[in-house]
Amino acid sequence: MKPEPEFLPAPLTLRLYEGPAVIFTSEKHWLHPLFDLEAFFQAGGHDPARTRLVDQITGRAAAFLVVRLGIRELETRVLSRRAVPVLEEHGIAFRCHERVDRILCATEELLADTQSPEEAWAILRERRARALAR
Repeated sequence: MKPEPEFLPAPLTLRLYEGPAVIFTSEKHWLHPLFDLEAFFQAGGHDPARTRLVDQITGRAAAFLVVRLGIRELETRVLSRRAVPVLEEHGIAFRCHERVDRILCATEELLADTQSPEEAWAILRERRARALAR
């Protein structure tokens, strides 16, 4: 990986690489880009383990989704200390520009004691469904 994480130009919030090629981008916020990325991988053609994710902000919820997606390499501008154990436990290589104790997000608090990616997925899927129904 590069010595310093890549910064994304506005309005991008997420970029996915396969080698040097950009294969997915998003301008959405919250966890929506990662949910969209799941659909992208399900459509086929790309192995998540061979990709590198560049994100703006990675909290505990995003870390659980990165694990679920099977991505093995993450660069982020801001990383929550609550996300670090999730990434480390699942062998995700990561680099960040800034570590913070936590990000100010209800989802970060909701998953503070969650240990299982499957449990986190169930909670996040339901929260997303409620957000989309509004």
